[in-house]
Amino acid sequence: MRSSQRQGRVSPGLMLLAAIWAGTTLTGCQFNEGGQTLPSPYYLQDDVQYHPAGPEFKLSREAAALDEARARVQNGATP
Repeated sequence: MRSSQRQGRVSPGLMLLAAIWAGTTLTGCQFNEGGQTLPSPYYLQDDVQYHPAGPEFKLSREAAALDEARARVQNGATP
């Protein structure tokens, strides 16, 4: 009679092993292996975003406005 009760049970160790396997194979994130960062298995389907490089000096418009204002002041014009 005891054997029929045990048939429906799954051991906790097997459940833990299944949870670890599912967590490592089904998540699809980057991981480190031997000092290298390896991509997910789905990296070819990732939506890649490209942001072109901007100007080296971020305040170029502000600097141009200041230069223009200094030139006006030196020429005697009102700001």
